[in-house]
Amino acid sequence: MLETSARLLRLLSLLQARQDWSGAELASRLEVDVRTVRRDVDRLRNLGYPVDASPGVAGGYRLGVGASLPPLLLDDEEAVAVAISLRTAAAGSVAGIEETSIQALTKLEHMLPSRLRHRVSALQAVVVHTPSYGPSVDAEVLATVAGACREHMRLRFDYRAHNGSASRRQVEPHSLVNIGRRWYVLGWDLDRTDWRTFRLDRLELKTPTGPRFQPRTPPADAATFVSKGVTGRAYKFEGKFLMHAPIDQVAEKVTPTAGRLEPVDDSSCILHAGADSLLGIAVFISMYGFEFEVLEPVEMVGYLRDHIARMQRAVARHDPA
Repeated sequence: MLETSARLLRLLSLLQARQDWSGAELASRLEVDVRTVRRDVDRLRNLGYPVDASPGVAGGYRLGVGASLPPLLLDDEEAVAVAISLRTAAAGSVAGIEETSIQALTKLEHMLPSRLRHRVSALQAVVVHTPSYGPSVDAEVLATVAGACREHMRLRFDYRAHNGSASRRQVEPHSLVNIGRRWYVLGWDLDRTDWRTFRLDRLELKTPTGPRFQPRTPPADAATFVSKGVTGRAYKFEGKFLMHAPIDQVAEKVTPTAGRLEPVDDSSCILHAGADSLLGIAVFISMYGFEFEVLEPVEMVGYLRDHIARMQRAVARHDPA
């Protein structure tokens, strides 16, 4: 009886770890025959676990969706990862899930073996979270947009742009992208017939979602497209600079929301950044202390030359005669 119970737990763990399993694969993992797997699957069903089965050569088993969440079986590393993620979520950029995260973490830590509880507690003791500032995303909005991306459902929302202008948008959402503390959705704007990036904390969803749409292919991977839009396209001027420093060193100072980096070689990289004025770009690029070359825009070269001349005149007034 104990052997059968242990095998059922192992079978449930396998079904939770991957979407589809053939009977032969499960039999091999459990070191039993396929008939025993079928009997064990029936036992899980009798216990209330919705295990779906499909016949044929390409058939197999999968853990279906039931009316309630079944107990999850986690290995040591998975349990620690979930605990760390819940602690991060409690102090993260998504509003409305802090209390729920703490409740889930309390349940998890209560069930952790002492050796794992010690690892999680040690991490908690030494990690300090800095205060979070700026707007956060409502958890319900995040879930609704994520669901619309997955189910290919059209979204309608009121949107407030970075310059304060308001508009009503109809969008076919493609992907959610997280950059720093900001959440963005990449989608096809039906009115502008082009791909657009929207910050989730600036939109107000209209219900219901829908209708369904046929997914389109974006011009680049979602992360690259959104990063490019966040760091340049929203501004009047877009700068492109060759940085004479390794990309790892530049990335330590340039946050993902401030600029987009591309590797060139071991000692240089490309930095893309935007601003609403040439002065803004000049201040931005000079504040990090790296040697650089201006690639775009061409008018930036003349502006920097005049800017440097003004700085030299300011210093000259204090030079000894």
